[in-house]
Amino acid sequence: MRVLAALSGGVDSAVAAARALDAGHEVVGVHMALSRTPAAQRTGSRGCCSLEDASDARRAADVLGIPFYVWDLSQTFEQTVVSDFLAEYAAGRTPNPCVRCNEHVKFATLLDRALALGFDAVCTGHYARLERGAGGQVVLRRAACEAKDQSYVLAVSGPGRLARAMFPLGDVPTKEQVRAEAAERGLRVAAKPDSYDICFVADGDTGGFLRERLGARPGDVVDQDGAVVGRHEGAYAFTVGQRRGLHLGRPAPDGQPRYVLGIEPVANRVVVGPAEALAVSAVQAGDVVWFDQVPVGTRCTAQVRAHGRDVRVRLDADADGGLSVLVEDGEQLHGVAAGQSLVLYDGDRVLAQATIEQVRGVAPAEAPAGVAVAP
Repeated sequence: MRVLAALSGGVDSAVAAARALDAGHEVVGVHMALSRTPAAQRTGSRGCCSLEDASDARRAADVLGIPFYVWDLSQTFEQTVVSDFLAEYAAGRTPNPCVRCNEHVKFATLLDRALALGFDAVCTGHYARLERGAGGQVVLRRAACEAKDQSYVLAVSGPGRLARAMFPLGDVPTKEQVRAEAAERGLRVAAKPDSYDICFVADGDTGGFLRERLGARPGDVVDQDGAVVGRHEGAYAFTVGQRRGLHLGRPAPDGQPRYVLGIEPVANRVVVGPAEALAVSAVQAGDVVWFDQVPVGTRCTAQVRAHGRDVRVRLDADADGGLSVLVEDGEQLHGVAAGQSLVLYDGDRVLAQATIEQVRGVAPAEAPAGVAVAP
């Protein structure tokens, strides 16, 4: 097959491309330039898409002996991933930019361009496994390396697009093995730090990035009774479940820590309260991507954060065509925010992905202001 290997400049994508080459495929490397003003160098493990990354990707392609190109996808990235990130936070929701990047850039724009140029598949360094089911449908499974599994952020792409994807690292048991393999192949990126956090917020200051783009909007931080307990510079800079950075002027009566329970973008208020008010009994989500149709009443597991732990849930009916799950007795799910991705699993197999719209607390009659409660 003719395979387009996405080379980020990191060790994972370089080894993935090498493995595709070893498998006998005709491989061409491409680096996606996603920043309009790329920094010369990365800041440790933060950020990506720097000029240093592009150079590292080119050197990896040279070592592998494959053609190499740089594609400027910065406009697409800005219009989809970054714009969505800003709009979601402004609306009081919590987006996952990695999910949107996979959806709109890697397995949409990049894949479409690859197919138009005659390639059969796109190869990336993601940690996940792809198989074919008995009926020929694509099955997405967790990676063998549980600590690096990325099926959660890949599920949004759906079986149709993932049918043209290759994840050669899906069966690798540890990241250390990938680094050792890179060193054996003479790839200089073998010891390069992993990227983490939000790639386009290189300094890690998400609140500062949002204030720069959205402007300061001072407002009140209130408790569940509506009493003002602090001030903020923009409600958009907070997310449900957040504890740090609240700068509260009045301690809780019981002296216990307080957490963000909800964001009210119209009133520009942040609602805080005790940890127990974050408990969730049900989640409703929309824009469902199905890998396998499952009937109401099906018991499975759900993940609501990248690398978050699974909780046991039961699929409930949803007349609007969305997805509704009930948290099983004995399970605990806390601090779920609208905008997060919900992925359902049967063991290590992905069943569906959707975007969270509403949550229902354990005691809905006492739900605090600012927390969306499913009917």
